[in-house]
Amino acid sequence: MEEGLSREDKIALSDTRAEGARSFLEDAEYSHDGERYRTSVNRSYYAVLHMARSLLVLIGVSLTSHEGVRTMLVLHFVKDGQLSKEALAIFKELLDRRTDVDYGDYIVVDKQRSHDSLMKAKKFIAIVEKLRKRLVKEMKD
Repeated sequence: MEEGLSREDKIALSDTRAEGARSFLEDAEYSHDGERYRTSVNRSYYAVLHMARSLLVLIGVSLTSHEGVRTMLVLHFVKDGQLSKEALAIFKELLDRRTDVDYGDYIVVDKQRSHDSLMKAKKFIAIVEKLRKRLVKEMKD
């Protein structure tokens, strides 16, 4: 938990994590274009994870556990309707895909699966960034 951070520190850390998410997304695109599809799926997920963490830190929650991040998204943003169930489904699906490519010995990832993961990551990031910007604005007002 990051409850001891000031409002300004939470915003700064959120911005840093959002930038990290965009960097992971760029890595996913480069990997996809280079036909490194397993790596692209992995990087797509990490883009989503970092974006989720950029949102959570604004409310004083800072976790590294993948399932913990998912659980906190549900408790703090999905349950009250601030974040769509679709966004949560994207997080879960990309987490599952990342686990498969990282630990599955015989997992084959084709161009379509890589592209789909990349598009879902872009969608998740856009959804969360909109909410994140709204929360930052409210924090500054």
